[in-house]
Amino acid sequence: MKIAFYCPMKSPNHPVPSGDRLMARLLMQAMQLAGHEVEVVSELRSFMREPNGEEADALARDAEQERQRISALWKSHGTPDLWFCYHPYYKALDRLGPQLSHSYAIPYVTAEASYSPKRNASGWAEVQATLLKDLSLAAVNICFTHRDRDGLRKANPAMRLQMLPPFLDTSLFEAKTPAPQAGRMATVAMMRAGDKLSSYEALSAALARLPPNLDWTLDIIGDGPERQAVQQLFQAIAPHRLVWHGERTPQQIADILSCASLYLWPGHGEAYGLAYLEAQAAGLPVIAERIAGVPEVVIDGKTGILTEPGETQTYADAIKDLLTDREKRQAMADNARTFVIEERSLRKAASTLDRILQDARGNAP
Repeated sequence: MKIAFYCPMKSPNHPVPSGDRLMARLLMQAMQLAGHEVEVVSELRSFMREPNGEEADALARDAEQERQRISALWKSHGTPDLWFCYHPYYKALDRLGPQLSHSYAIPYVTAEASYSPKRNASGWAEVQATLLKDLSLAAVNICFTHRDRDGLRKANPAMRLQMLPPFLDTSLFEAKTPAPQAGRMATVAMMRAGDKLSSYEALSAALARLPPNLDWTLDIIGDGPERQAVQQLFQAIAPHRLVWHGERTPQQIADILSCASLYLWPGHGEAYGLAYLEAQAAGLPVIAERIAGVPEVVIDGKTGILTEPGETQTYADAIKDLLTDREKRQAMADNARTFVIEERSLRKAASTLDRILQDARGNAP
């Protein structure tokens, strides 16, 4: 199929790395691996801080112009077989695909859409109604987590839904044999306000509770506007225990992870967290909190340990447990690598996604 690919939140071509950008690129790779022709149809970013006002008015005008541009292009060069929208939600509606799909009678498909009724009370009710209408008319909405699927199903039980578990291109990690160094731990996360900073705060608090005679170091991979604030959080930790790498390339991240023995990241607000899959592909057990979408990518007791949110001492105890129990850590490391390479690979996702898209094309409303 010829697929028009669109990300209203963040284009796959955006210069700033993030989980959103990575998943968008992975979805394109999966479709291409299945033999489809995929093209980013627009760079329009529809993110809105507020539901009304000048920003919303300007976006409406830009969207109308962009629909006209795409329509003219399709009339000249032919229409795609399907419109694929990644990550529409109340602050980033797809203002292009639903109308164009209807006008040209092509299936409309979404992935990682989310709907939360609680947003209606904060001024977003009209926007949310539009979102729900778009998702209800879609040929299929692909869900990465059971939490998102259940939220959509509750909003409209008749909505067409399919599951596609979060996945990863494991080639970088399969190419390297894990060489874990005892006591070496790692984390990979952007340094920005909100959930990321909150996770760094929880992590630093747990590390501060480790026994002083425990031998460990932590590789911290990531950068961002809150780098100074993050470093301040770790002031109570002896400097020789911390290695601040800043932003690194995917290959460099794979190299660092393959030499570590444990991956730490609480995961506040994570939709699921592709970094968890990367760590496990490299053969690292994960210690995270049982929060948000983290349980979708970490199997508690098998590929890592999930602690209850906010229980700092329990998190610290889990770190100590795996640092000091080599046999248990190695068993989880082996399970983690097998889980991601066999169950969450790009190859497997390509097959599942192809089936979903073929069904959507055949059963489009």
